[in-house]
Amino acid sequence: MNIHDPQTMKDDEPLLKIELNNPALLAGNWTQLCATCKIIRPLRAKHCSTCDRCVEQFDHHCPWVSNCVGKKNKWEFFLFLLLEVLAMLITGGVTLARVLSDPSAPSSFGAWMSHVASNHVGALSFLLVEFCLFFSVAVLTVIQASQISRNITTNEMANALRYSYLRGPGGRFRNPYDLGCRRNCSDFLVKGYNEDIECHEEDATQRPEGISMMQMQRNPNLQNGNGHVAIDVNPTHNSQSAHVHSANCSHSHNSKSKSDNVPLGLGFGLSRNPTRPVVSP
Repeated sequence: MNIHDPQTMKDDEPLLKIELNNPALLAGNWTQLCATCKIIRPLRAKHCSTCDRCVEQFDHHCPWVSNCVGKKNKWEFFLFLLLEVLAMLITGGVTLARVLSDPSAPSSFGAWMSHVASNHVGALSFLLVEFCLFFSVAVLTVIQASQISRNITTNEMANALRYSYLRGPGGRFRNPYDLGCRRNCSDFLVKGYNEDIECHEEDATQRPEGISMMQMQRNPNLQNGNGHVAIDVNPTHNSQSAHVHSANCSHSHNSKSKSDNVPLGLGFGLSRNPTRPVVSP
């Protein structure tokens, strides 16, 4: 089983270099910015604190294989589960057949139980442990098969309320990647993974709370000084307003005057030139 490549996102890949003018950030999808890896990750990727890497189509971190399960090794992981279930069925059947076919066992049930308990302690212990493990692995296999048929990951199932791209109108659960059971399964069996369709998070005006990327107008009458900018975001309307506080002027609302557009980044500061990213050290 290939457990070394869950499709990790490396910060030395040129296409993943951090850019504050990235379309995902300009659209307000700040969850795609990984502050640890310093990359703009795909929408379904997640940073694994154990592996310290961003994993594309992150499913979960499996301690049994000591690696993350992601886009490029989920097929191998699912095959590993199937083979493990099959191996447990074979070994359990062989052990049970050996106990039941013991020629020296008495015919009465009570005497047979006493004989098995005294002469097949190892076999009984093995069957007990295997039953517990088989139940766990079988449940995990069924869950993985169900998620494959719906093209959804364990991480998305556990955090469905946190991811806005999994919410439809009215805040109800909606999986935009589900192409139907037949298509999902065929793509997974043929390619080993499901290709992500282009999907964006909800528009900022539809979100109940939070601040997204927005364009602010800089008042040319203000001078650089000890001023600061406060934002007023109305989630139910398509309008935003800003108050500017400065030692040189009173409160003022920015109007639709011809001035420089300034992109606002959460924790990244302001810049007069929107094409030049500014990152706080």
